[in-house]
Amino acid sequence: MRVTAEHLEFGYRGRGKALGRAPGKDRGRVLDDLSWTVGPGVTGLLGPNGSGKTTFLSLVVTLLPVRRGRLLIGGHDLSTASGRAGARRVLGFLPQRFTLAGELTVADTIAYAAWAHGVDRRACADAAGCAMELVGLADLAGRRTRTLSGGERRRVGIAAALAHDPRVLVLDEPTAGLDPGQRLRVREAVARLGRDRTVLVSTHLVEDAAHLCDGVGVLAGGRIGFHGTFPELEALTADGSGGSASGSGFERAYDRLVARLGEGS
Repeated sequence: MRVTAEHLEFGYRGRGKALGRAPGKDRGRVLDDLSWTVGPGVTGLLGPNGSGKTTFLSLVVTLLPVRRGRLLIGGHDLSTASGRAGARRVLGFLPQRFTLAGELTVADTIAYAAWAHGVDRRACADAAGCAMELVGLADLAGRRTRTLSGGERRRVGIAAALAHDPRVLVLDEPTAGLDPGQRLRVREAVARLGRDRTVLVSTHLVEDAAHLCDGVGVLAGGRIGFHGTFPELEALTADGSGGSASGSGFERAYDRLVARLGEGS
């Protein structure tokens, strides 16, 4: 299932109020004529702070209204009420910040998420079991969530987003605040999920995206300025310089691309 944006525009006026149609490029506009298609596998969304990553994700998961342009989840048009309702049945979402009920077990937390997403009550335990297997949590099923580490909590959040078996999974900064070992476990879990569904991962960690994602889109100036693989990104921004201690090749390529896009905005 694909996520398709066509000439998408969005902005804010005043206290976060969404802009409607307005002539020209409004000063409050965050997304400006953004077109992009995200297919099956794991795709990273990169961009500097304030580039609109969170706004784009909020549109995809129907937390914000689509008012100009088109945004499709499969055949569901998010500019319509029926399209948003249909999309929610096939979407899973893990926000950057979320809370867990500390006294609930891991299994009960994920089973509740399945029920909240419309899974029949009698099937929720099985749904939770499948989700826990996907992210490597089966051995923690009986643990109370208040006893978990940061990385384990992230994987519980991902499992909860998977509990109703969505075809499209959206993850906002899934490794934020984790130590290297925890990040590796989360990355391994997310990589498995991309084998049979569409996974869109927003992150500011270029290294995570490079090791985790099949492809990447770079958001700057309200548009996707690049979409492709990391080798393609490196080739696009190659300047003949050798390696240095300041960062890996893909990090330098990303920095050069963002600078180039900023100059053209």
